[in-house]
Amino acid sequence: MYKLNYMVQYSTNAERTFAALSDPTRQSILNRLSEGSATISELAAPAGMSLTGLKKHVAVLEEARLVTTEKIGRTRHCQLDAEGFDEAAFWIEEFRRRWADSYERLDDILERKKKEGKK
Repeated sequence: MYKLNYMVQYSTNAERTFAALSDPTRQSILNRLSEGSATISELAAPAGMSLTGLKKHVAVLEEARLVTTEKIGRTRHCQLDAEGFDEAAFWIEEFRRRWADSYERLDDILERKKKEGKK
């Protein structure tokens, strides 16, 4: 079983999102929700968790804006929320772009050094 620490504070949405994605149980929940919405009970059964335990994981996913929930009667329904995934994708793309720019600058420096060495 996983023990969630709600005292941990994340300063950015990206940190919150990646922290939520780092847990295998939450990954399984997201995987299941990619097939369509599900209730807390439907998500808890395959995970072998109590409803309370699963609700805590769903709360983390909600805080990261990866999942939305809606209470209908006594049942809480969950579904994926594109907003959190879009933010994570933006962060990854921005990081990848900066990394690629660094390599391009390094290539430019190495090319200049080669040319200087041939003179």
